[in-house]
Amino acid sequence: MKERINKIKLYLLSHKVINVIILIVILLLGYWGYGKINDTTGEIRYMMANVGRGNIVSSVVGSGQVSALNQIDIKPDVSGTITYVGVEPGDEVTSGKLLFSLDSTTAQKSVRDAEINLQNAELSLQKLQIQNSNENTDASLTKVYSDGFNAVSTTFLDLPSTLSGIKDLLGETNLSDGAARQSGNTAINYRDKAESASYVAERAYNKNKKNFGILTYNSEPKDIEASINETYNTTQLLAGAIKSLNDYVNYLAEDTGQYDNFTDYQDTLSEYTNTINSDSSTLLVAKTDIQDYKNLLPTNDIDLESALITVTQKENALIDAKQDLADYYIRAPFAGIIASVPVIKGDNASSSTTLGTVITAERVATISLNEIDIARVQLGQKVTLTFDAITDLVLAGKVAEIDSIGTVSSGVVNYNVKISFDTSDERIKPGMTVSADITTETKENVLIVPGSAVKTLNNESFVQIFNPEIYLASGSQGIASGRTPEQKKVVVGASDDTNVEILSGLQEGEQIVTRTISGATTTPNASGGGLGNVRVRQPF
Repeated sequence: MKERINKIKLYLLSHKVINVIILIVILLLGYWGYGKINDTTGEIRYMMANVGRGNIVSSVVGSGQVSALNQIDIKPDVSGTITYVGVEPGDEVTSGKLLFSLDSTTAQKSVRDAEINLQNAELSLQKLQIQNSNENTDASLTKVYSDGFNAVSTTFLDLPSTLSGIKDLLGETNLSDGAARQSGNTAINYRDKAESASYVAERAYNKNKKNFGILTYNSEPKDIEASINETYNTTQLLAGAIKSLNDYVNYLAEDTGQYDNFTDYQDTLSEYTNTINSDSSTLLVAKTDIQDYKNLLPTNDIDLESALITVTQKENALIDAKQDLADYYIRAPFAGIIASVPVIKGDNASSSTTLGTVITAERVATISLNEIDIARVQLGQKVTLTFDAITDLVLAGKVAEIDSIGTVSSGVVNYNVKISFDTSDERIKPGMTVSADITTETKENVLIVPGSAVKTLNNESFVQIFNPEIYLASGSQGIASGRTPEQKKVVVGASDDTNVEILSGLQEGEQIVTRTISGATTTPNASGGGLGNVRVRQPF
């Protein structure tokens, strides 16, 4: 036996290379066989989830730029050398503030000439008046009409602000309807009377204004007289409204005992009373003078009428000259901020010269959306705004304006959408890039599944299920099954970047396939992600 073993050893030593090769082959065959037995690369695994409830927030995202709500380039209506520059970029201005002026030497001379021409016309009229008593009476009557017209014009400068002031006072907290109710029935009656009188006066003013608006100095005397009478009646109604409001204020002051809280109101009403009484007195004088001179006038005199027309023409010429002079003084068209001033004193300017740019402090964002997204956008929808230049700033806004006509570029139709800001931030400048997330639809506590779970075939949506259901083990590698999942039709509703609403076809808690894993390859059913707060069936 020992000799036999020695022979085997001798054989192995003499065939060492061959034996090593045989050993390597045996090891390789063993490794290959083991791999075949334990190979799982072709195994199909399924990621599962249960139908749950959650919220769907659909939105449309776009980008664009910030701009001012209103922006205008200031250009003069006349030409000349700039003699005054009263603003700098960044200045805040009010409506009507003087911004620039041009050399107005020629325009000032035109005003002086017009004043002289008017004086000459008035002197000629006076000469005719001196010629005879009848002519004198006629001229006096004409002047009375002119004075009456001027009185009406002056009154109309006071009426709007007085009416507006009365409305503002009635809106004050201390004079509000709530304040009256807190005081009692007497205060309510006083306030109702004041409010009613204000309404009647305003109606009379609106009608009066319309009638006076078509009159000129050259209008028929009877029309001017009618306007004087109508305006006088309006002032009487307004005086009554002021008195009613003053009675209400005095009562509240006495009833509450807080006299200091009503002093300003009383002072304001006193000013209104003085103004309207003055206007009313002037109109009454005009009414009386017209009637007195009409009683004295025996006949009409053509020469006097002609002279009056000349005076009127010269008055109009003076008004025109003053208006032309005003064009040399350029004022702010609205309250805002000076964005730029590209000129300096001494520059020449014309009607095409931009003296400066005024913008409003309010900002809007303008974004562009394609024809598919624009169909989901409506006025008033909420928007979340972010800014590339201000990374820490997030503002809320709402859709304020949608283009009704799109623009076509390279075959794509786009529509501009303007978004107003709910709040402002001084760091936001016109021209900045802005991103807008428009919330188009929100649904709460609805049935939802991950977007990856829904498939579409022949315009029908379906999900995959196992029947009976598979019991899941914990982990994220899915579960293997020798069965093939079934298709189940569903009706889908709203969707967002993650989930899809299920209108019918599934019930809460049902198990569905969210994606399929084949070997090393994961096959999602559709684009999308996980399912938020979804209850997952646990294994027994």
